[in-house]
Amino acid sequence: MDVTADAPIAARRVWIALGTLTAAFHLGLIFYGLVPNLVARPLHMALILPWVFLFAAQTSFARLSGAVLTALGVGGCLWIALNHQMLRNQYGFLEDGFQVALAITLLLIAMEGARRAIGWPLPLVALAALLYGLFGQHIPGEFGHAGTPLRSFLGTLVVAEGGLWGSLTGVSVNVVAVFVIFGAVLNAGEAGQGFMNVAAAAAGRLKGGAAKVSVLSSALFGSISGSASANVASTGAVTLPAMTKLGYPKRLAAATEAVASSGGQIMPPLMGAGAFVMVELTGVPYPQIMLAALLPAILYFATVWQGLNAFASRYDLQPIPEDQRPARRQVLITSAFFMVPFTTLLVAMFAAGFTPQYAAALAIFTGLALLFVDISLRPNPRQGFARLADAMLNAGKQVALIAAIIICASIIIGVLGITGLGVKITSVILSGSGGALWPALLLTALACLLLGMEVPTTAAYVICVSVAGPALIELGLEPLQAHLFVFWFALLSTITPPVCGAVFIAAGMVQENWLKVALTAMALGVGLYIIPLAMIANPTLIGLASDPISALLAFFLVGIGLSCVSQGLIGTSSALIRTLATIGGLALCLGAALLS
Repeated sequence: MDVTADAPIAARRVWIALGTLTAAFHLGLIFYGLVPNLVARPLHMALILPWVFLFAAQTSFARLSGAVLTALGVGGCLWIALNHQMLRNQYGFLEDGFQVALAITLLLIAMEGARRAIGWPLPLVALAALLYGLFGQHIPGEFGHAGTPLRSFLGTLVVAEGGLWGSLTGVSVNVVAVFVIFGAVLNAGEAGQGFMNVAAAAAGRLKGGAAKVSVLSSALFGSISGSASANVASTGAVTLPAMTKLGYPKRLAAATEAVASSGGQIMPPLMGAGAFVMVELTGVPYPQIMLAALLPAILYFATVWQGLNAFASRYDLQPIPEDQRPARRQVLITSAFFMVPFTTLLVAMFAAGFTPQYAAALAIFTGLALLFVDISLRPNPRQGFARLADAMLNAGKQVALIAAIIICASIIIGVLGITGLGVKITSVILSGSGGALWPALLLTALACLLLGMEVPTTAAYVICVSVAGPALIELGLEPLQAHLFVFWFALLSTITPPVCGAVFIAAGMVQENWLKVALTAMALGVGLYIIPLAMIANPTLIGLASDPISALLAFFLVGIGLSCVSQGLIGTSSALIRTLATIGGLALCLGAALLS
């Protein structure tokens, strides 16, 4: 979804203007006050439709059909926003044929928008959900439902807050979009280079330094990008050539970037879009979720680091040459371009007690000011306006991508609520597991892996936790435990065959066999498979806010266990010692609750 270099200047200006309008709208919602949901959420969808249907259109048919769908969708969204008072009094019931046609049109546009943004799988799941809602009363047995009148069913999804304009879309409007804009502003300036310079200064001198730079930079960048694939494409463009130039095996270089980029989505403070959805679904405040996720995320990257140490000994991986590392002054200057906005964000949230979106808005304004300062710390208005244009362009594009996913997923969540299908699937999980927690966890993990192969992490998490979360909670897990478990396992498909998006991109960038890269990535990223189970075995691991001493003890014990597992999978010892190390490490990770 990039503008080509030869795109007409006038067209680029239009998209920059639309991106600016998108950013202004979402920031304005924070400062304007309470705006009715049936106004803010339809306008949110109206703003993203041109990006979804026209910005990426490559053929005449795509442009023509996109223009028609955009016009219909924007018109429908504006009609709902303008008539929100009347619709509120209808209580989710469509009164005439026009409203029925409007509802069908908007549902189809939402699914087609997701298809154009990310492909077929998610809209097909949404279509299956709609068909179930319409015809599920004809299904015999437990999985049938009583049936809902057409006008009530469609009305609940489109003119009430039970589908397209549900709580998930509210998260996209009020929180996710603001943090996406924050990320776009940071990336338009020197912050991206600052990430790379800090990582190179911290790890470049170490053995296997180029790979460790990839880990640190991807952890920093991935926290704001929220996408493993985007992370691979951006940081990998720098780190992969650096690793291969120093003689690193291609499969290791690609696996390192894929594993590190996948971990960015679980790394506080931002954690992509999933953390904000978790706030809505659990009711747990964002700072508490951030603290709960911190120690597991550090464990993940520490395990990757330990694995790289083992690979460095096996392949004699060299540090980055001193003349290729950034100077200390350059590191200090460029790091300020991300440290100042990040500090503003964290101080506003934790010290001042502002809401995450208000804190993010303050950080955005700080980042916008820094766009007008160049690398020599001098004002540079010309460069600043060019960067501002890029920031607005990327903000509009990224807000649209995530919103298209969330709005389509909202259809599925809406149907689950109307038909009660989620409760029925929960009962299947409970009965299939025999009422035992660990079999239910394994069934949930398998469902996350399968669904994550087809849809983005956030969508996989939302769908899985909607159907499996209640079962896990009923079996004794705390809501935050269940949600973090599902969120982590929704990431499995980024590095796990047969569909492993981050691996495919990284392998293509170094021209290596993707299966070799995937196997190396699974060994290097073994923490992704074990840490969620450790969070269940020892809940204190995510209790940093309430019981920091126990949390740190659990962190230490699980860390030792993961180190043993990593050495067992990657180290150069005998097969017997490696097997014993792996078994012992697993036992320590999952048995840490007994020791703490």
